[in-house]
Amino acid sequence: MTEPALPALYECVITHVRSAPIRNRFGYGSYLWLVDLDRLPENRWLAAFHARDHMGDPGLSIRRNVDAFLAAHGVTARRITMLTNARVLGHVFNPLTVYWCHTGEGVAVVAEVHNTYGGRHRYLLRPGEHEVAKEFHVSPFHPVEGRYRLSLPEPGERLALTVTLHREGHPPFVASVRGRRRPATGPWLYRMAAKHPLAPLVGGARIRRQGIGLYLRGLKTVPPGGPR
Repeated sequence: MTEPALPALYECVITHVRSAPIRNRFGYGSYLWLVDLDRLPENRWLAAFHARDHMGDPGLSIRRNVDAFLAAHGVTARRITMLTNARVLGHVFNPLTVYWCHTGEGVAVVAEVHNTYGGRHRYLLRPGEHEVAKEFHVSPFHPVEGRYRLSLPEPGERLALTVTLHREGHPPFVASVRGRRRPATGPWLYRMAAKHPLAPLVGGARIRRQGIGLYLRGLKTVPPGGPR
């Protein structure tokens, strides 16, 4: 695969589908950044990328923190690209950040999950792997049980990511991101910011609002569990 020219913007639709025990589906429009960790763009108000917004030592760079995580698993990357929300007007929330780590053996993928309680966890998919055990409490309605099946190809002109939770022989939850590449130029950035104002903050608010709605419909919560 040809390595994408970076940075890039992806205008996208994020969808959550819950099939059990209550059926629910919601989606919303947003935009995400695909960046090279060695050449991060910077716009003071509309595109800030800070290590404190991700796992690891906030005093180090995002690249060094990801390298440290990979090294702990015996993996070395020559180039790392990251799909994420940037900090906008001082606000950011990243339910899922994906890192594509180009190694001599292929592309290892790191999926970094954030929950609404401030917890964070990383999953490593080595080249060719597509499934991991669930180890982290994300939704208040799902226990830390089952396995994730992940389709996380590095985006080109299109973005198409899918995360499916499998438990007890069926998939009770599927999240997907579908998008189209846009140039990371000033006009396009301002256009995305105007079309999706405060996208990271609004996305987090929508997730919380859906949770409140599910609770009011009678869906029982599960005590938090798993590593933080």
